[in-house]
Amino acid sequence: MIPPGLMISAPASGTGKTTLMLGLLAAFRARGVEVQPFKGGPDYIDPAFHTAASGRASFNLDSWSMERARIDGLHGNAEGADLILAEGSMGLFDGVAIPGECGNGASADIAAMMGWPVVLVLDASGAAQSVAATALGFARMRDDVTLAGVVLNRVASPRHEALIRAGMASVGIDVLGVLPRRTDLELPERHLGLVQAGEQENLPELLAQAAEFVAEHVDLDALRAAARGGGQGAEVPSAVTPPGQRIALAQDNAFAFVYPHLLAGWRAAGAEVLPFSPLADEAPDPHADVCWIPGGYPELHAGRLSAATTYREGLRAFAETRPVHGECGGYMALGAGLVDKDGTRHEMAGLLGLETSFAKRKFHLGYRRATLAAPIPGAPAGALLRGHEFHYATIVEEPDTPLAVITDSNGLAVPETGTWRAMPGGGRVSGTFFHLIAGGTA
Repeated sequence: MIPPGLMISAPASGTGKTTLMLGLLAAFRARGVEVQPFKGGPDYIDPAFHTAASGRASFNLDSWSMERARIDGLHGNAEGADLILAEGSMGLFDGVAIPGECGNGASADIAAMMGWPVVLVLDASGAAQSVAATALGFARMRDDVTLAGVVLNRVASPRHEALIRAGMASVGIDVLGVLPRRTDLELPERHLGLVQAGEQENLPELLAQAAEFVAEHVDLDALRAAARGGGQGAEVPSAVTPPGQRIALAQDNAFAFVYPHLLAGWRAAGAEVLPFSPLADEAPDPHADVCWIPGGYPELHAGRLSAATTYREGLRAFAETRPVHGECGGYMALGAGLVDKDGTRHEMAGLLGLETSFAKRKFHLGYRRATLAAPIPGAPAGALLRGHEFHYATIVEEPDTPLAVITDSNGLAVPETGTWRAMPGGGRVSGTFFHLIAGGTA
């Protein structure tokens, strides 16, 4: 059986929904409640925090890039849990203008699809009864989205709380929790979002504090009782074609951005994942038949990557005879050079001619639809892929053969096509600036 669930969302980013989500996961876990976490949208950082807080692997659910069968299949990972909590991205109704596979990427799409009521996190600073007007608007925005209640955040005093509660009572909206102002629980951030879970040595202490804070100020019983949806087990997940049978996967603080559903799908298809750490100067396993370098923060570790001779020489030797693919930061690391924010150029693997720079940042963000002009590991030429791009690198030079025709969510051409290069020994090196989420139809 699939348990009932809730979508934890908000009117906008920065309202405190991640702190609430992690506190709820850790608080329920401390009570012995098995909670299956999910992340709405293409965020690849939050699921690692969810997993640390809940003890269960968290998966992304994305209505723009995933077909319904894949979403239903991933929903099946909640089998055996007591409750589902999904954390939304940005604001509840925020998505792109033109829908994709089964929605526009908004968290509301997933909530409606799964039948999960929404717990709305409201930043109450600077307002009182007027906060209820925001909640009422969200409750009425879509007929297929139900509001379970609100959790008020950054409440200044008992008087402030009383005024907001009066407003909520007047419009018939339940208050499920009231969180007073507190700054010591805020997780550190950098330009792509939260600092990665693996980089935070005090994460267990932060999760314990968040659990205590949320348990004290949120009615956990009422919140759990508001969950809906669930029922019989979901369909078998849509198959994920792995890039190879034995996959050498770069995994460390420089290269950590790979979607959990892809790793799970590769393993479910019988592939073996062989992690290695470029930052520890490790080369890809010579017994692997493909190497995959995901995105991350190579710009923060460019000096170490440039000096990691075992890694670079091993990667070059591997690429001579076998396919190597990089996504975003991994693509940059396969290039000739990377200029850091201070203007210093660091030599990268040199398997592609790509030159990127963070000395002058340029914001790249959005869904991507790619039609491959050449194959990549796991997908033939002509395949349609869907993914998401999010980085601040300036492309100085991208001289190799274009890999794909790429458009954004509005169907407009994206100039960063990705590139590929054939190697003398029969290997092939390719890279894209987008992170793969799913294959699909035109």
